[in-house]
Amino acid sequence: MADPEIGIVLTGRGYRLVAFENVLGRPLRSGETPPVPDWVDIRRGGEDELDAWIDVVVTGFAHPDDQGVASHEDFPKEIVERAERDFVAAGALTYLARRDGVVVGGGGLAITDGVAQLVGAATAPEHRRRGVQSALLATRLADAAKAGCDIAVVTTAPGSKSQQNVQRQGFHFLYTRAVLVKVTE
Repeated sequence: MADPEIGIVLTGRGYRLVAFENVLGRPLRSGETPPVPDWVDIRRGGEDELDAWIDVVVTGFAHPDDQGVASHEDFPKEIVERAERDFVAAGALTYLARRDGVVVGGGGLAITDGVAQLVGAATAPEHRRRGVQSALLATRLADAAKAGCDIAVVTTAPGSKSQQNVQRQGFHFLYTRAVLVKVTE
């Protein structure tokens, strides 16, 4: 939602377009409790579980899903880990998904002024296609509604499996944003 000339101006100043991201949102209703499958245990992560959460989320990001539009992002593990730790340091809550006691996925929830932002979600590659992300979404949405949030937002890669998952949970497309990076040589 910007003047098309902005791309020309920014690339002329040394920026390079590296990706697009879709931002989706949905209203929340008090008392909302979407179903969670009984075979997966979703709960808030404790401070002593931060490393387990970081490990599963970073591992999930390091192995992009092979369904939907392929990801062209390739960030070093240290960068992804630092970004996730920064989310938590800024107040994001962590959630762990376990199956038979094994951590199989994780997600984050940041709440600001009645807006729930779903962040840092990933499933271990060997546990995908079993509803882990849907269960994490349902739990975080219910917690956000209990916390008094009016709306939830999430950012996904356009056309990705993540976008499909959140749309099944009632999220609607809001806008696409371009990700530009300053080229330094």
